Amino acid sequence: MGLVRTLREHFPPIILLLALLSAFPPLATDMYLPALPLLQHEWQAPLVTINLTLVTFFMTYCGFLLLYGPLSDRYGRKPPLLVGVALFILSCLVCSAAHSPAMLICGRILQGAGAAAASAIVFAVSKDRFTGQQRQRIFIHIGVIVAAAPMIAPILGGWILTLFSWRWIFLLQAFLGAVAFVGVVRMDESLQQQTAPGLAQVALSYLRLFRNGRYMLLLLTVSCTCVPVFAFIGGSPDLYITRLGFDERQFSYFFGFNALAFVLAPLTFSRVARHASVTRLMPWAFTGMLAASLLLLCPWIPLPWRLTLPMFVLTFAFSFCRPAGNNLILEQVDRDTGAASSLMVFFYFMVGALAMWLFSLDWQDKIRTLGWMGVAAVGCTLALWPVAKRRLRPVSG
Repeated sequence: MGLVRTLREHFPPIILLLALLSAFPPLATDMYLPALPLLQHEWQAPLVTINLTLVTFFMTYCGFLLLYGPLSDRYGRKPPLLVGVALFILSCLVCSAAHSPAMLICGRILQGAGAAAASAIVFAVSKDRFTGQQRQRIFIHIGVIVAAAPMIAPILGGWILTLFSWRWIFLLQAFLGAVAFVGVVRMDESLQQQTAPGLAQVALSYLRLFRNGRYMLLLLTVSCTCVPVFAFIGGSPDLYITRLGFDERQFSYFFGFNALAFVLAPLTFSRVARHASVTRLMPWAFTGMLAASLLLLCPWIPLPWRLTLPMFVLTFAFSFCRPAGNNLILEQVDRDTGAASSLMVFFYFMVGALAMWLFSLDWQDKIRTLGWMGVAAVGCTLALWPVAKRRLRPVSG
């Protein structure tokens, strides 16, 4: 009982619910990554076709992100969130019943549309309920919990493939979606605005955001850091299984080790942030990403450590600055919180989807390509950061 009470004090139910909703994208992608080579063999389909199950998910996901945010500003956070989670559950069942690449791709399109509701509205709910430094701490708590998803998901997927079938991966996702649905039903509506704006006014919210120079510049600056991380996520099965010769379970351990950085980084940030400001810490994180990208270019490091160790450092640095970066971006807006949250996540994943597509091309040395992608992207972030920093609005208390 004492342990349960301690967990409830540090992670109240609302934080656990927001964390579960935030974990929808990694659960929907990382859990079935080990199955990609298996699906290619089972259906005798080319790799480019199987990879469409990733690409179409992210394309639909990004498009619906822009829809759910304004809808949550107009109708409240709960109604569109309930619709999205229900669609996610249905899509998981469709994917589990798929008997062809086309059917799986259709299921993944629906899954992206449902998962987008969770990602778009979680940050808006956080800003509704919490303020300034408190919200930054909440983002860190959520980040620690969500970080476990990409670490555990591929390991779970690997064991499910060994013991059962790839179809059970999507059935497990449907169960988690059902748990989230119950949580959203029991959640109080967080939007306190009494007079909802009209649809035309909500439609103009994105135009207002594009005119917000502070918001857009900081969003562009931070989004560039997604390039090497998403390229690795999309290309890791090909790198470890096809090119380096590891099996699905071994791949899940390598991927889980890399995802451990997502857990350690927010914990480290929560301690370091007590002694230094966010604006001082973020450039150090960017520099760490650049250094890790340069290590990927070193041919004298033996495989697979030439890939595994630099990507751990790169992922750690990326995750170290992301919760604070999210909070800093949202601090640049006074209104249109739902749209601002949606556009922020849209930029992250659109940049990530483009990075996945670029990395999926037939490069001769993909590890070296990954390194150059990281150098170019993080170099842009370091060049833009001084300009963005000068225009920042400080984080409220």
